[in-house]
Amino acid sequence: MSKPLVLKAVILDWAGTVVDHGSLAPMQVFVEVFKRFGVDLSIDEARIPMGLPKWDHIQALGRLPRVAQAWRQAHGKDFDEAAIDAIYEVFVPMNASVVADFAELIPGAAETVRILREQGLKIGSTTGYVHAIMDKLAPLAARQGYSPDCLVCAGDVPAGRPTPLMMYRCFIDLNVWPAAACVKVDDTAPGIAEGLYAGAWTVGVATTGNGFGLSMDETARLTRDEFANRRAQATRELVGEGAHYVIDGIKDLPPVIDEINARLLRGDRPD
Repeated sequence: MSKPLVLKAVILDWAGTVVDHGSLAPMQVFVEVFKRFGVDLSIDEARIPMGLPKWDHIQALGRLPRVAQAWRQAHGKDFDEAAIDAIYEVFVPMNASVVADFAELIPGAAETVRILREQGLKIGSTTGYVHAIMDKLAPLAARQGYSPDCLVCAGDVPAGRPTPLMMYRCFIDLNVWPAAACVKVDDTAPGIAEGLYAGAWTVGVATTGNGFGLSMDETARLTRDEFANRRAQATRELVGEGAHYVIDGIKDLPPVIDEINARLLRGDRPD
């Protein structure tokens, strides 16, 4: 008789999940870089494709009808791969130059990871950032007490989110299987899709991530109704993508891990 399945690993996103409350680092960079190419972009527009690898994110922005029209007006031609490459070439070093300003761990992150490791869980990570950016961010997170057991960046596999390939790479690097013994935690729809396509459990993060979109100080200044409305909107997006659970922030993860383990013992598997 085989042993009951239990969780073996938790695979965490970075910005908006573990660091950078509100996922702010890339947003102003997207706005600034498009401005350099003659197109005004709003923060809300910049957030729409969040979670994708950054080249794909730029592509998705260029496909937004208003942005596509603005690009044609500014350049006299359609937004194409050459445009994506040109913007990306400027975006990456610009994002790398500011990411250190948004490297603070989200409250509860280090303590949560400690609790999970005490339970015997391995900690993996995937990100839409490339190594040029993570080379700046990861050491700063480590100084605050967070160093995952593996890091898979956009560009490490043939295709990033929402495909499951970065998750598959984590499974190999961590030597864990099956996918049902793993949990993906993310604040974006593409990140949740990444976990679902891999066959893992998924936990969405609502109030510290992209869907909520505010720093800790900005969040603290919200009225109760404003907070509730933003929280509901962020939660709807994650639930709509199919997240098995949605929590406010990473500090709320340990009880969910306990519940998933209990479900596994009953024979439940992620849909």
